[in-house]
Amino acid sequence: MINNHYGIIGGGINGLSVARQLLLDFPESRVTVFEKEVEVAQHQSSHNSGVVHAGLYYEPNSLKARLCRRGAELVKHYCLENNIAYDECGKVVVALNEIEEKRLDILYQKSIANKVPGVRMLNAEEIKEVEPNCIGTKALYSPHTAIVSYGDIAKEIAKEIKQKGGNIIVGKKVVNLTEQNKKVTVHFSGDDYHDIDFDHVITCAGLQSDRLAANSGDIATPKIVPFFGQYYVIDETYKEHVKGLIYPVPDPNYPFLGVHFTKRIDGQMTIGPNAFISLGRENYSGKDYNLSDIYDFLTYKGFWKFSSKNMPAAMRELRTVLSQTNFVQEAAKYVPSLENVTVTPATRGIRAQAMETDGSLVDDFVIRKQGNITHIRNAPSPGATSSLAIAEYIVREVMTPQ
Repeated sequence: MINNHYGIIGGGINGLSVARQLLLDFPESRVTVFEKEVEVAQHQSSHNSGVVHAGLYYEPNSLKARLCRRGAELVKHYCLENNIAYDECGKVVVALNEIEEKRLDILYQKSIANKVPGVRMLNAEEIKEVEPNCIGTKALYSPHTAIVSYGDIAKEIAKEIKQKGGNIIVGKKVVNLTEQNKKVTVHFSGDDYHDIDFDHVITCAGLQSDRLAANSGDIATPKIVPFFGQYYVIDETYKEHVKGLIYPVPDPNYPFLGVHFTKRIDGQMTIGPNAFISLGRENYSGKDYNLSDIYDFLTYKGFWKFSSKNMPAAMRELRTVLSQTNFVQEAAKYVPSLENVTVTPATRGIRAQAMETDGSLVDDFVIRKQGNITHIRNAPSPGATSSLAIAEYIVREVMTPQ
């Protein structure tokens, strides 16, 4: 594998991390990254909360749990080594009633199993010691949960790739891959770029991962169903009401974490995100729509099965989409002093949620190798936290002959 030529499809943080890892492990190899946009990290890598997740939520022994813990350590070291802002602000997951307390106990057990450092349970009085304006009956405290800018990390990795002799080609959209005689051919849209052969190709296509994989001979499922999440920045004069991160206890019947308070690396405080179906896989403005993307999820039976099972939660989320007041009130359940705070729209992210035909959501990372092609089929949150660890896993375990 030393002198191979590797192609990476996708210039987000996962694709760039894989390219970097290849150059670290095989410095004599050739590595080329293809990104359809004119710059790297233009999609999920720069439209997210910036949280370095500690591993509270994930099933012990799952790929998510393992790679999140390893990834959090690698992100911290990478930021410190490259002078990238890193703030270990801490996080509380807050219960408001007995039902949520029972769910919180389960999270705590997962945290212990996943060896999350420093986690402990807080009673109502102890919550005030961490977050003076927060109310709750019980909370799970993760003091080492941190925040960063993943966009900044991705751009630093891109610089490192070029310094190590790698090549990043932007503005070139890959439509499919074919493999013959152990060579993988990358095919591009348009006539201005010729097909290129590689020894190995890794696709890290995010919101387009299912389409590229299926067009390249992989199975059709899981399919990506896009859900948007809107963030709002609160009035700056109130930002000190929250010290770090305040999260609700997640509903096990709904895959998203709920509206929460998230400190940004620039010092601002945000509320968000909600979670609702997006009218386009790359509709970050919220003002556009993509008929092909809409057709894709409306004709997918998995989407309708998921919707039928999650209607109450979907209606709750819809209220936050339609009304900023409802949005703020959801968050103010935890910090009542911010009930009437004014907010300004900020980042709008889109989650590439992998969904099966029975309506179930794929909970773990899905990384699949077929011949000399490796597809990342599912890497939602904590995908950014795990990116450097995902790269290690792909290069050292998935691609390396056992």
